[in-house]
Amino acid sequence: MSQRDVLAELRAVRLEAPAELRERVRLVAAAAATPPRRRITWRRALVVSLPVAAALAAAVVLTRPSHHPAVRPEISYGAVTSGRPLLVPPTPRNRVQTVGTTLTLRIPTADGVSDALKRALQITASLSGYPASVHEQTHGKAASATLTLKIPRAHLQQAMNRLSRLGTITGEHVDVTDRQAGLNATDREIARLQRQLKTLRAQTPPNTKLIAAVTAHIERLQRAEAATRRAAHYATVQLSLSTPPPPAPAQHRHGPFHGIVVALRWLGIGAVYALALGLPVALVVALCWLAYRTIRKRREDALLNAR
Repeated sequence: MSQRDVLAELRAVRLEAPAELRERVRLVAAAAATPPRRRITWRRALVVSLPVAAALAAAVVLTRPSHHPAVRPEISYGAVTSGRPLLVPPTPRNRVQTVGTTLTLRIPTADGVSDALKRALQITASLSGYPASVHEQTHGKAASATLTLKIPRAHLQQAMNRLSRLGTITGEHVDVTDRQAGLNATDREIARLQRQLKTLRAQTPPNTKLIAAVTAHIERLQRAEAATRRAAHYATVQLSLSTPPPPAPAQHRHGPFHGIVVALRWLGIGAVYALALGLPVALVVALCWLAYRTIRKRREDALLNAR
């Protein structure tokens, strides 16, 4: 048989592929025709990243510290009268009482505070009193002064009347403490010790140490009683002089569209935060998606080569 006859016979024979091979070729063609469905897309990445960025921006805006100081309400203590001087209750006869008063005056100017301070010292001296302490301070147009004055109890009402004319009364208070009960108890203790001392001196031989101790105790009680009576002779006047407080800053009234402007401003701030925080998030998501596509592509190529 010649070569031509062999070629003609081979061409005439038709070889059929096995069924398993045909099925595998069909699956490979179908996989190449329909691209794999992407689980992560640009739209999904944006849908996830933008709300996260917006939430972070809102948290930053809402939790940032405010630079405006908190306004605290003023609390004033003391009895504020209608501008008339305080009436000091008279001291009953045969009673020892200590009296303390507080007088707060408003002075129009800083120079007026200095003049009122000098005048208060003159009034105190004219009534046989004396200043225990004097403090004055000036800051521009604002000034204040505090004085602790000792005034004889008998001249206290006159002192309050004259001092109250130095300015506008904004507050005053009076405290009266009765010391007579304590003094009576001290007198009884001194009388008892004196009787004991008389008995000790009558003993033979006398107990000199005990006599000296009782004598020293009596002297201490007598000094304390004398100090209490001297303190009750003078009344304590706490005088405060000050200029008016600075006027409160005028409050700006906002128009009807102020709320809309504020809302748009905060929306703009939120958008800036969302953009600043969303771009890095979107970039990370995109890089993860590209890495996922690359790994998936390599796995598909390896699978096709294995077939």
